Amino acid sequence: MDQNLFNEICLQQLTLSAVHEGETVAVLTRGDERAEYADAFLWAIGKLGAQGFHLRLPAPTSASGAWAVGESGLAANRLAVEALKSVDMVVDCTFLLFSPEQFEIQGAGTRILTAVEPASLLARLMPTRELRERVEIGAELLAKAQTMRITSPHGTDVTYRLGVYPTLSEYGYTDQPGRWDHWPAAFVFTGGADDGVDGRIVLAPGDVLLPFNTYVQAPVELTIEQGFIRDIRGGLDADLLSSYIRSFDDPRGYGMSHVGWGLDERAHWHGLTQFGGGMGMELR
Repeated sequence: MDQNLFNEICLQQLTLSAVHEGETVAVLTRGDERAEYADAFLWAIGKLGAQGFHLRLPAPTSASGAWAVGESGLAANRLAVEALKSVDMVVDCTFLLFSPEQFEIQGAGTRILTAVEPASLLARLMPTRELRERVEIGAELLAKAQTMRITSPHGTDVTYRLGVYPTLSEYGYTDQPGRWDHWPAAFVFTGGADDGVDGRIVLAPGDVLLPFNTYVQAPVELTIEQGFIRDIRGGLDADLLSSYIRSFDDPRGYGMSHVGWGLDERAHWHGLTQFGGGMGMELR
């Protein structure tokens, strides 16, 4: 994407996120990743009359080339954490998600926006205030529910007992102290009770395995009892999913995660065929 156009969409994003004169915004990157993101956000910060700086972490040294979810790369860098806690907003281009450092930064009142998807997708799925309203209505409905039952023509019939975990929402920008959000995003989710998910999930051809960012080619049948996957059956996709979960050598890997639904009609089912380098937010 042309840098001038990227500058403008970052300005639009930070305007939605209520960045204004008198605020300080930090842009967080690592290594040589997303340097153009830092440039665009810093330009937009300046246009809004705020103060900004770019905090660049060393490149990751893990074999995967990325931090694992829950690991920020900041655990041993207290100076960086304190710097991020001192600002009004952090634009996270590294993926701090679920790390202790993220929660500590939010706890200081700093709002966080994660932006790691391809620039062309950020532009096409620019959040809107109308989308936020839709998400907030969905979150209100989900928060009131005690049970969620999901069925499909392919054989899915699974029930979640709700009310144990909070309902969370993402609408793609953040204008409230301490709030985290992800650009692009438009969905609501919660968690079933630890022992309160039972039934069967059938993944049909065309469904998406987001750990792999691939489309299912043949049916996969998951049997769930008391919140844990007890059986995985099918062909190659089932074997790959089983191998992936087993590789963590942790029985918690079979536990059921969050559940919810998306609310952005602009998202394309074929999105994985268009963009590389992100984490599948359009499909999520």
